[in-house]
Order: sequence, then C-alpha cells, then structure tokens
Amino acid sequence: MKVQNLVKVFENTFGQPAGSVFAAPGRVNLIGEHTDYNGSFVFPGAIDKGITAAIRLNGTGQVRLWSVDYEEKAVFSMEEQDLPQAMWARYVFGVCREMVKRGAAPGGFDAAFTGDVPLGAGMSSSAALESVFAYALNELFSLGFDKMELARIGQATEHNYVGVKCGIMDQFVSLFGKKDHLVRLDTRSMEYNYFPFHPQGYRLVLLDTLVKHELASSAYNKRRQSCENAARAVRDNGHPQVEYLRDVSMDMLQSVRSVISEEDFKRATYVIEETQRVLTVGEALERDDYETVGRMMYQTHYGMRDLYEVSCRELDFLNDVALECGVTGSRVMGGGFGGCTINLVKETLYDTFLEKAKTAYSKEFGREPKVYPVVICDGARRLL
Repeated sequence: MKVQNLVKVFENTFGQPAGSVFAAPGRVNLIGEHTDYNGSFVFPGAIDKGITAAIRLNGTGQVRLWSVDYEEKAVFSMEEQDLPQAMWARYVFGVCREMVKRGAAPGGFDAAFTGDVPLGAGMSSSAALESVFAYALNELFSLGFDKMELARIGQATEHNYVGVKCGIMDQFVSLFGKKDHLVRLDTRSMEYNYFPFHPQGYRLVLLDTLVKHELASSAYNKRRQSCENAARAVRDNGHPQVEYLRDVSMDMLQSVRSVISEEDFKRATYVIEETQRVLTVGEALERDDYETVGRMMYQTHYGMRDLYEVSCRELDFLNDVALECGVTGSRVMGGGFGGCTINLVKETLYDTFLEKAKTAYSKEFGREPKVYPVVICDGARRLL
C-alpha cells in the first residue's frame, strides 16, 4: 500500500490527518544459521518489504490501532492488565509495556498500519512490527533510547507478550539495516560491522516451499541441547574458557568425540564449520567475490541437511534445481523443516531458473513455490 493510501485510511478511521508515517523492514539472513544461540555470528540484511505505520499522538492514555491487513481494531491502555486479545496487537502493546518498564512514559496514540512482509516465509514480519512502533514512539515522545535498546525492547516483547524465546537478530537488523550492505553481528558481544552488498549482475530471490513441519520447535530445542552438551564436554575436558560452541575448534571437538553422542558431534561440527563460513563470506564480500559467497551458501545447505538435519525433501529439491540451473548460491534460510531457500542468481539465469523451479516443483509436489525477489535496504526510518 502506498503511503498516501495509508494516510487516507488513517483519516477515514480516526477522523483526523496522520501526524507522521514510519516504516521498518523485514530481513533475510545470507548465512549464519543456528549460530545465534551458540554465541557466534549471523549475517543478515534488511529488505524492501516491511511494515508501514501512520501515527498521530492523541493526548490520552489510550492506544487505538487499526490493522489494515486484518481489518481489525484494538484499543488498550499502557497498564499490564490491559493485554489485548488479538495477537497482532500484543506486539504493539508489548513494545509500549517494555518502554514503561524501562522508566519511559509513552503517551496515547492512534495508528493505522499495513505490511508487505509475507507471513510465515521467514522474513520476520513480527520484528518489523515491533521495530516500526519502537522507533516511532522513541522519536515522537523523545524517549531517548538508542537503537540497540529498541532492539532489546522488541526482543523482550516476543519473550514476555508473545511467548517466543527468540534471539535478537531480527529486531537488530530491522533497526540497524543499511541500503546495499549486510550486517555481520557478533551475537555474544553485540559488536557489528557493515559489509558492502551490491552484487552487480546477480539477484537475490527467496523460493517458499509453502511447507512448515510441526516438529520444528521440538527439533530446535533438541539441537540447541546438543550444542550445549558438546560445549560442556569440551569445557570439562581441559578448556574452562569455553562458553559457547563458538569458542570450540574442530580439534577440541575431536578430543571429546568418545564422550559425547554421535548426534551431538554432528550438530557441533555443523556449527563450528558454519562459524568459519560466515567469516569467509565477510572476506569475500569485501572483494565483491560472489562466487565464494555462493559456494559457502551451498555448503551451509549441505551442513544443515546432513549434519544438523533440519532440511526437508521440498527444500532439498529446490536446492538441487538451483544447482542444476547453475545458480551461484542456494540454501535453506531459517530454522529449517520448511520455509524458503535463499538464492543468489546471475541475472542471465534468473528467468530460466524461476521457470524451471516452478515447473519442476509443481510436478513433484502439486503446487508452485512462491517467489519473493528481495533488495537490501535501510532499517527503520521516518517517511513523513
């Protein structure tokens, strides 16, 4: 929806013109999967799909929201007991409450918002929703939070008001994203560096399998436990400095192979190798070496398939098609067990690849994958 259309919706809903318009993006993660809870690196970028909100301060203690996409209204105060029923409204309520908990005093406001982040495709629509309101309220009420604290406010909203124990990557990149750059974030120290991403002659596209397997959350917890088991074994075997798997080398892991399960060994091997791939990709981006970036993406997919075992037949099928078509890089993006592949494709192969992928996937699974071209863009910002 264009900004002027959203402004018109706001006026029709609340009977007054919107005071301001803000936007915050969803994200992709080029590489660095299942590394965040192991204290290692991730490599996300903000994308040209996100949430846009028209907002006006109303001088009361109430928040009045209109979701354009759900065609629903929600009204609540800043009090803890006023938790709204609608799940979409809890993201905004949580941001308000987390600001109050930190000693801030955001006042009442009216807002209408809409988004073009595909739901369930792993591009973090919820983080975009949290970030657009965190950024807007911080500016409109002059609350004085820095962007890192706004990211923590979004993460705490997920933890405390939605029930999702997420890491901080999604909120971080929605706020810190930079056009034509990816961000390498150290999830332990929270230090970050921007790397140029302007792959001339290439395009970035997601293919959505339209699959989400139910075992994803329990399988995620099992893998996290495996990583902790391996790190603990290394720590107890003469390396007390080890806090996360990020601190473990392959030699250190080999030294405890006999005292951990084969499953734990495989999971830990993947994480150690993925940490190195992230560092390799950073070096490659600095010299515009997208062939190396692509090779690392394929290696991540094979690691997630064979060692971490979080892929599925549909994801592997699309990855195989990408390889057959000469796509530079392709891998499962996100936690696994469904969702999207992220593909780095030469422009000369782009149309052929998409046609082949849609045709072959449809023949194999009875439906076409959804196609989401993405461009790396700026993080949360004021539009009007």
